[in-house]
Amino acid sequence: MPASASRILVRGVNWLGDAVMTTPALQRLREAHPNSHITLLTHQKLADLWRDHPSINSVLTFGASETVWSIGRRLREQNFNTALVLPNSPRSALEVWLAKTPQRIGYARPWRNWFLTKVAPSGNDRVVMRKRSVAEINRLINNTQYVPRMRDNTTYPAGSHQIFEYLNLAASLGASTTPTAPQLHVTPSELEPVVARFGLKPDAAEPIFGLNPGAEYGPAKRWPAERFISAAVEIHRKSPCRWLIFGGPADLAIAREIEMGIQKALAKTAGAPSPVNLAGKTTLRELCVLLKLCRVLLTNDSGPMHIAAAVGTPVVVLFGSTSPELTGPGLPGNTRHQLLTANAPCSPCFLRTCPIDFRCMTGIAVERVVEGVLRSASRPSR
Repeated sequence: MPASASRILVRGVNWLGDAVMTTPALQRLREAHPNSHITLLTHQKLADLWRDHPSINSVLTFGASETVWSIGRRLREQNFNTALVLPNSPRSALEVWLAKTPQRIGYARPWRNWFLTKVAPSGNDRVVMRKRSVAEINRLINNTQYVPRMRDNTTYPAGSHQIFEYLNLAASLGASTTPTAPQLHVTPSELEPVVARFGLKPDAAEPIFGLNPGAEYGPAKRWPAERFISAAVEIHRKSPCRWLIFGGPADLAIAREIEMGIQKALAKTAGAPSPVNLAGKTTLRELCVLLKLCRVLLTNDSGPMHIAAAVGTPVVVLFGSTSPELTGPGLPGNTRHQLLTANAPCSPCFLRTCPIDFRCMTGIAVERVVEGVLRSASRPSR
């Protein structure tokens, strides 16, 4: 990288979970350019994710209604030497082209390559998350010769996880591609006000367990509410805890259902604390802090899953329509996290809704989930 390229713009991605998975690339970029000023451009909804992050010097945000022209104009005023474009969209490449940034680097994708000065090739291990057709799903589930593949002996290439796509792109600026776990930083000073606001007692005899029943992508990624209730109740009976229920505004109904279900089932259990329903009540930064307080998080494949792992909390994740090999939490192969699947022949289909009988999720038994949570919670905290 030229010595003059001292002001680096990183165009961040727009999905919460994907944003967390870019942190290894940002860390390696900082290591390669310790004296450069690195600015992250991100959607304003994700701005709090990057507070106090050591890999970047500053954050620029944009709103949902802001045009590509106004973003380009604002970037042009910053006089960046180099732009690293992490999303694959034409818009993100157009933004840095309009900013007249001299060096613009991103992956080769349709309708955008000529906006870039350097088109980076995709890694050899890249796996495209292709949605299955209904016809293909029916062929797979009707194949009597199908043998469920073992997830610990997968045929996915070693570098197929999403973090490698970002690492390989950062390598265009001299960064190392050696993987490291995604990390987000929560400072001790952030804990006290959040704990006080929600009336929590993290030092109490009963540890705090988290439960995240939502998934923004769609219902195909969500384990049934009644199973979350059954698992949470059984876990409490075997290991008394205080449940925090997480979720966004779209998860209010399911979070309330689970809250009431747990409360009703444990009503006659002496000393059992009521679950704390936090759905729609937390900012993104408060979510980071509260997930760090949890001994373990039981969750679907979701943005909060990635946050929890990145702040150091072990997660037990239910995977159905998506692939743990491609978008699992933390560093691939980390045994600290429990990634549960039903080994359905049609999974992963990458569809938002299941066109058949939802076997990829209903095939994950409550007993397996309970065992996974208790195993993770019993391990020493790090």
